[in-house]
Amino acid sequence: MQAIYPLETGRYYHIYNRGINSCDLFTEEDNYNYFINLYEKYIDPIADTFAWVLMPNHFHLLVRLKDVNEIDLSGLKPPHQYFSNLFNAYTKAYNKRNNRHGALFERPFKRKLIEDESYFKQLVLYIHNNPVHHGFCSHPIEYGWSSYLTCLSHKPTKLKRNETIDWFNDEANFKYMHNKAVETMQLEKWLEIE
Repeated sequence: MQAIYPLETGRYYHIYNRGINSCDLFTEEDNYNYFINLYEKYIDPIADTFAWVLMPNHFHLLVRLKDVNEIDLSGLKPPHQYFSNLFNAYTKAYNKRNNRHGALFERPFKRKLIEDESYFKQLVLYIHNNPVHHGFCSHPIEYGWSSYLTCLSHKPTKLKRNETIDWFNDEANFKYMHNKAVETMQLEKWLEIE
């Protein structure tokens, strides 16, 4: 079992979780959209997002918790509470819509501190290639519920797109690295993902 450490401001994290007993978290398009709207409400004020993917029964996020001087301090709670509020709000709505009750997400949600550039880059590739690994598509560009398309877009976004691409030097190398065959099982072991 992974040790759960408190989230610290100013640090980068891989946040991930799945449905309890691997149940689906997202069963229709509205579910994905609703989760993203709640994410913007609860997480955008306290964290910058660099990559994400929503899969039917799990998700992955790459975030940096904002420093205290970057956050509106009125009503400030510990960072993990914002994630808990997101998951609780989504669970309530999902349960009501699907006439179910009880927990939806495994607890506690998983988090891994990112401390080096190599991990950051490998994690971006892992997140964007997750749908490929699970057989939903043959390339990340084909999957609509990840940040890959947003990284390549020029539309306004809250995603830290430029910073993410800069980790790969430029957009051409970002695309090149995503086009390379990614050995997801090796990444899972290297990233120590359960």
